[in-house]
Amino acid sequence: MSLTLPAGMQITAPVKPEWEFILSPEALEFVAKLHRAFEPRRQELLKARVERQARIDAGEMPDFLPETKHIREGDWKIAPLPRALECRRVEITGPVEAKMIINAFNSGADSYMTDFEDSNSPKWENQIQGQVNLYKAIRRELSFKNEAGKEYKLNDKIATLQIRPRGWHLDEKHVLVDGQRVSGGIFDFALVFFHNAKEQVARGAGPFYYLPKMESHLEARLWNDIFVMAQDHIGMPRGTIKATVLIETILATFEMEEILFELREHSAGLNAGRWDYIFSCIKKFKKNKDFCLANRGAITMEVPFMRAYALALVQACHKRGAPAMGGMSALIPIKNDPEANEKALAGIRHDKRRDANDGFDGGWVAHPGLVSIAMEEFVKVLGDRPNQWDKQVEGQFGPKDWLNFQPEQPITEAGLRNNINVGIHYLGAWLAGNGCVPIHNLMEDAATAEISRSQVWQWVVSPKGVLDDGRKVTAEMVRPMIAEELAKVKATVSAQGEDTATYDQAAEIFDRMSLTPDYPEFLTLPLYEAME
Repeated sequence: MSLTLPAGMQITAPVKPEWEFILSPEALEFVAKLHRAFEPRRQELLKARVERQARIDAGEMPDFLPETKHIREGDWKIAPLPRALECRRVEITGPVEAKMIINAFNSGADSYMTDFEDSNSPKWENQIQGQVNLYKAIRRELSFKNEAGKEYKLNDKIATLQIRPRGWHLDEKHVLVDGQRVSGGIFDFALVFFHNAKEQVARGAGPFYYLPKMESHLEARLWNDIFVMAQDHIGMPRGTIKATVLIETILATFEMEEILFELREHSAGLNAGRWDYIFSCIKKFKKNKDFCLANRGAITMEVPFMRAYALALVQACHKRGAPAMGGMSALIPIKNDPEANEKALAGIRHDKRRDANDGFDGGWVAHPGLVSIAMEEFVKVLGDRPNQWDKQVEGQFGPKDWLNFQPEQPITEAGLRNNINVGIHYLGAWLAGNGCVPIHNLMEDAATAEISRSQVWQWVVSPKGVLDDGRKVTAEMVRPMIAEELAKVKATVSAQGEDTATYDQAAEIFDRMSLTPDYPEFLTLPLYEAME
C-alpha cells in the first residue's frame, strides 16, 4: 500500500491502486479532523441512548420534552431550499453499486438517494468502490458492462443525487484514528463531501444528504455541527449542505420540530422511514408486557399508530416550510406472474395515492419499474406544482396516538415462519455482500430483517405472543423452524444459481439474535463483526 496516512491513522484493510485517489492524504486528514472533533460527542450520545433505553425498560414512556417547548411553540422556518430540491415527487433508493447507480439516475425519478446504509452491505470493498462510483457518476463518467456485454451509461437527464451515510451506531472498523475506530457515518460523509461537494454545486445541485436512525434533536445537532466544520474546511458557504432526516425511530417522532430546528440552516425536511420505525417500536418497548404487535403484514400505514405518525410528520414539516417525504412500500414488480404483478402495482398506486392526498410532497420507490406509477399518483394531486409545502394538516398528535400499538392479532405460524425465512435469507445475502435483496416478491433491506428477528424475539418473550391456534410461541417451537426454513432458503438460493456458503452462519446468527434473553440492539452490529 503506497498510501500516505495522517499521523495517528491506520487502515487495516487492503487498498487497491484504483482507490488511492479517494483515500488521498487530504481526504484522510479531513476524516481524522472530523473524528477528533466529534467522536467524543458521538460516544456520549450513544451512551445516552443506552441510559434512555434502561429508563424505558423500567416503565418510563416517551413524551414531548418540556425543555424544548419554546421551539415547538416558536415562529420559525427552515432556510430556503435550492431549486434542485423543490421537486421530489418520486425518489428512488438503492446501494452504491455501479449498475444500480446508473439505473436509478436514469429511472425518471426526480431524486435518487444512494445508500451507504440499510440497502448496502458494508464490506470494505462496497464502501470504497461505492465512493469511486459516486465520484465518477457525479462527473458523468460512470459506465458499467455486464457479463453478457450489455453496457449501461448515464442519460443526459438524471435524478438529483442525495447520499445516505451510515447511522451513528455503526463504526468503520477498518479505519482507526489514535487507536479508535472512526464513525461509519462520518467516514462515508467526509469522503463523499470532500471529493464532490464543489463539483455538485458547479453542476447546479449541491451536497445533499439523508440522515438515518436518529433518536433525538441532540443527534441532529451533532450532524449540523459537522456540516458547519465541513463547509468551513473547504471554503464553502454555510447552508450549502442540505439534509433530509429519516424519522425512523419512535423517539424521534416526539422531537420532529426540534430536529428541523437544529438543522434549520441545512434542513431539507423529514422522511417517514416506516420499516425502521416499526422495528424501533418493537425494540424500545420490548419489555412492556402490554405491548405485542401482530404479523408484520398486518402493520400497514393504515393502522392508527402508523397513520398518526405519518400525518404528524407532514404537519411538522409544512408548519416549518420543509418538505415531507413519504416512505417506501416494499412491493416490487413481479416478472413471471401477471396477476401477482398487477396486485403489487395496485398496492404501490394505493400507497402513493394515500401519501399524496395526506400532503406528502413525494415518496420512495425501490425499483425503476415503479417510478412512473408513483409519479402518476403524485401528479394527480399536485398537477404541475413541484410540491405541496403549503398544505397544512389539522389536528393534534402526541403520545396517545403514537403509543397506541395495534393490532396485536393475528400472530400465525405462517407469519412466524415468514419472519424466520426472510431473516435467514437476508442475513445470508448480507454476509455475502448484498444488502438489497428481493425475497418473496418484496424488496428487503436491513430494516425489514430487523423487524423479522425482533418480532420472533418479542413473540417468545411476551405473554401475548400466542398463535391464532392457541399455541404459545417459544424457543422450543422456533428452533426447529429455523432449521426447516434454512433448508428452504438454501433450496431457493441454489435454484437461483447462487452460492449458499453464508447461510448456515446466517441461521446461527438469526437464532442468537431472536432467541437470546438479552435483546441485541442492532442486527448489523454482530453481522459487521462477523464480516471480513
